[in-house]
Amino acid sequence: MSKPLSDHDRKKQISVRGLAGVENVTELKQNFNRHLHFTLVKDRNVATKRDYYFALAHTVREHLVGRWIRTQQHYYEKDPKRVYYISLEFYMGRTLQNTMVNLALENACDEAMYQLGLDMEELEDMEEDAGLGNGGLGRLAACFLDSMASLGLAAYGYGIRYEFGIFNQKIVNGWQVEEADDWLRYGNPWEKARPEYMRPVHFYGRTEHQPDGVKWVDTQVVLALPYDTPVPGYRNNVVNTMRLWSAKAPCEFNLKDFNVGGYIQAVLDRNLAENISRVLYPNDNFFEGKELRLKQEYFVVSATLQDIIRRFKVSKFGSREIARTDFSKLPDKVAIQLNDTHPAMAIPELMRVLVDEEKLSWEKAWDICVRTCAYTNHTVLPEALERWPVDLFTHLLPRHLEIVYEINRRHLEKVAAKFPGDHDRLRRMSLIEEGGGKRINMAHLCIVGSHAVNGVARIHSDILKATIFKDFYEMEPNKFQNKTNGITPRRWLVMCNPGLAEVIAERIGEDFIRDLDQLQRLREFVNDDAFIRDVAKVKQENKLKFAVHLEEHYKVKINPNSMFDVQVKRIHEYKRQLLNCLHIITYYNRIKREPNKQWTPRTVMIGGKAAPGYHTAKMIIRLITAIGEVVNHDPVVGDRLKVIFLENYRVTLAERAIPASDLSQQISTAGTEASGTGNMKFMLNGALTIGTMDGANVEMAEEAGEDNLFIFGMRVDDVDALDKKGYHAEEYYNRLPELKQAIDQIASGFFSPKQPDLFKEIVNMLMHHDRFKVFADYEDYIKCQDKVNALYKNPKEWTKKVIYNIAGCGKFSSDRTIAQYAREIWGMEPTLEKLPAPDDKQTGRGC
Repeated sequence: MSKPLSDHDRKKQISVRGLAGVENVTELKQNFNRHLHFTLVKDRNVATKRDYYFALAHTVREHLVGRWIRTQQHYYEKDPKRVYYISLEFYMGRTLQNTMVNLALENACDEAMYQLGLDMEELEDMEEDAGLGNGGLGRLAACFLDSMASLGLAAYGYGIRYEFGIFNQKIVNGWQVEEADDWLRYGNPWEKARPEYMRPVHFYGRTEHQPDGVKWVDTQVVLALPYDTPVPGYRNNVVNTMRLWSAKAPCEFNLKDFNVGGYIQAVLDRNLAENISRVLYPNDNFFEGKELRLKQEYFVVSATLQDIIRRFKVSKFGSREIARTDFSKLPDKVAIQLNDTHPAMAIPELMRVLVDEEKLSWEKAWDICVRTCAYTNHTVLPEALERWPVDLFTHLLPRHLEIVYEINRRHLEKVAAKFPGDHDRLRRMSLIEEGGGKRINMAHLCIVGSHAVNGVARIHSDILKATIFKDFYEMEPNKFQNKTNGITPRRWLVMCNPGLAEVIAERIGEDFIRDLDQLQRLREFVNDDAFIRDVAKVKQENKLKFAVHLEEHYKVKINPNSMFDVQVKRIHEYKRQLLNCLHIITYYNRIKREPNKQWTPRTVMIGGKAAPGYHTAKMIIRLITAIGEVVNHDPVVGDRLKVIFLENYRVTLAERAIPASDLSQQISTAGTEASGTGNMKFMLNGALTIGTMDGANVEMAEEAGEDNLFIFGMRVDDVDALDKKGYHAEEYYNRLPELKQAIDQIASGFFSPKQPDLFKEIVNMLMHHDRFKVFADYEDYIKCQDKVNALYKNPKEWTKKVIYNIAGCGKFSSDRTIAQYAREIWGMEPTLEKLPAPDDKQTGRGC
């Protein structure tokens, strides 16, 4: 049960959490009891904690419904341009607390639950994460939805309602074990099925070229059933929609077998169709060319485009009558943003609809398509770029293959006209790659079929223009833009770190929550002793709370005065968790050598999931856990160094770990991390960054001052130079005794005495074929870590740097990112105007 709030606490908590008025609290209690009774069919004697969570969720959702319907009515009345953000991933996390923050209901709900003898935090913990994403790309989509609603844009997120999201990670004997994430097991109170908007999606079949056009015939049909989730803006009464498609077999699916007595089998085979939305592919920055994945990509695109065109044609609230047939207006009313190449099929699919079904000329359809679509690139890693085998298209999407060939033919004509005689350029720029089986390069398709192409941090966008898309940039330089990523300050500050939000609000007011640039005003308080004390105190409280969580889960005694040194992200060679491991071993060896020296105590936490098929990543996890087993049980080291692998890292764990972190590790090889958004979350929550000049780190150093980050290692040009010269790991191994000792320990089984050869492959990779040049940055990284240790011993100077970092966070709001997309790509204008609050007596129909 929660403690009653003292008057002081009440005063402190009033602002950012919303007011707990008596009428509000009374009404919430009544609604809560009503839902417990009528929705969950329980009384207080038999209700479980989960029942209470559902009752609260339904109570809070009621406050969304009127606003949701009213927002959709408003869009139909005003008929604004709409943006459709298509993504195969939406990494939403939990919804309850975020909704309360955006509706200013948190204090009232807390008080209502307290009066009912319930603990709000315990109820919040019953909610399953909606883990429909792998990492950065999917979480970015979630932050963008929040910002689009908060900026009053008529926006829709479209994706797949995976029955199983990103796997749950268990660590068993030091190894990652995957378990299915059955997040819908208990139902999802936030979604509303919309069977009336079900759409057919076609696969297989063949094409017939007839005098009146092309027909795609003899196809297999799968139905796409939409589920809508409300997306509330921050206190502006706007509620947008995320629509996720679920695959359903049509009634007649395979039942022609019925005549030969195969009825039971025919019904069982319906699962094959429904597998499309069964599970999220757990790959991050890696392309898996499986037929089911291509089916998912086409499924979401086909269903979404049907929905977009239906809405474009009708455009009158509550009406089903066609009001618009002139497709030349489509780019004025519709913007489609492709989140990476996963929804690239939107381009040939839109062409198919316009040419085959709506009977437009190719030229007119192509002009509409290019002006409507825009493409965001998220990676430069070659293994992540999608290249689909032509044979698979021939079989699965025969009409789309014809369309892609025609797009390519016309595209190459243009290239040839601009660069006559340059055959090599034609080969490089083709959408179809020859050699080793023909493949369709989806990034090329996206560039050719879009009017705007953007990277997600300035350095990344420059790399795109200079390297993988150089030919396309030379052909159409105006297409290329940069949109540095951002994070929503609602979830990543107000919700996950209310103490810090409060301390900031006491100094500069609350407007920073919707205008993060106002954090610059904190620079005035860099030398204010009271502010320094308040910021440090909040961090210490967050650390104490997280330490309790860690001790419960890992049975390791945590020193809350130690530096919480955290690296959480997908486990991938390019993110260089191995470099972190080498520092841990080096620090361990130093403590062992001079046990009586005054060492800065550290608790190192590394967390993240490895793709199930990525062997090296799984070995990296095993190495981290093995180092932890040795270090944590060494009495000489004591509480000066602890190593914890954070199991099952996900949005909800991030919300706990990030506010408690002192040091954030962003140590990818320069030129490999497109942007990063975890780096921004740590910065906003008062952690200092140790990092390379890569991705958004470059811009973070600009905004906070490079002196206020710990920057080390090669820059992009240094990496290029080293590539030309040749990277030889042995040179570093032979020259740096501490590096040699660490590698020899890993190789000899010091960390795996029962299996001395366990980590031979990792050592072999680091010594002979390490694409990400871990050893080249080792020496500088260790020196930089020494500086971190020295500064941590001076808490006041440390906290001053923290304040500079928080003050420099304004740029990294997803509100800024989305405002730039809106103005520079979508041709839309954000607004901070509030919609009128709903009169709950009025109802309407939403769509």
